[in-house]
Amino acid sequence: MFVAPRPDTVISPWGELRVLIDEWDVLAEIHPDGVSSCTRGRWFGAAEEWPLAASDEPRRVELSNNDCITDCCGGTFVTIRRRADRVLWTDWENTDHVQAPVPGDFHFDAARYDAALARAVADDSWEEPVDGVARLLTLGLAESDCFERWGWGVNLVLPQRRHRPARVEVHFSPLEAPYSIGSIFVHEVPVVGDVPAEEQVRRYIDRGMVDDPRKTARPRG
Repeated sequence: MFVAPRPDTVISPWGELRVLIDEWDVLAEIHPDGVSSCTRGRWFGAAEEWPLAASDEPRRVELSNNDCITDCCGGTFVTIRRRADRVLWTDWENTDHVQAPVPGDFHFDAARYDAALARAVADDSWEEPVDGVARLLTLGLAESDCFERWGWGVNLVLPQRRHRPARVEVHFSPLEAPYSIGSIFVHEVPVVGDVPAEEQVRRYIDRGMVDDPRKTARPRG
């Protein structure tokens, strides 16, 4: 049901997850110039928080955008809900091209739907080294207190594959202080292709346990 290619988009450097229904790439058909809004960086939380998760409460879900905020430049939307043993996709909208036809309703077996989401989340076969380091660093920092012990909180972890060598950016700011200009800092973590991602992440977290991350970070521009 889902596949994860890796375009270099502006609004999010994370890879995108695209919706396949019976091998049909939905977005390629109804929004060919858009990018998926279901970026990889949104799939690290609990299953009920995943972008395409289905619950009894209907949710209007943004599926694609024009590499911009959809309120500005448009995109595609669908309403997702769970009803007994079915998951329903209804009420499609295409605010990118309001005159274009949209799909009809889709009904999925709920168990197979949940399994398809879980497979997409678990699949790392498409990842380049920078994607793997960014994913493992996101998970590792969530479990570690290597920033909190120094009074910092992690805001974002972003893979940056456009740069050579590729790198991962870790954005952080004070835990207690209110936001102000110059209060957010960035670590640029070079990604080494011939070193396992797990080892690179371990080294980074180990350094954060013994030294204040601010000492080697730059202010975010």
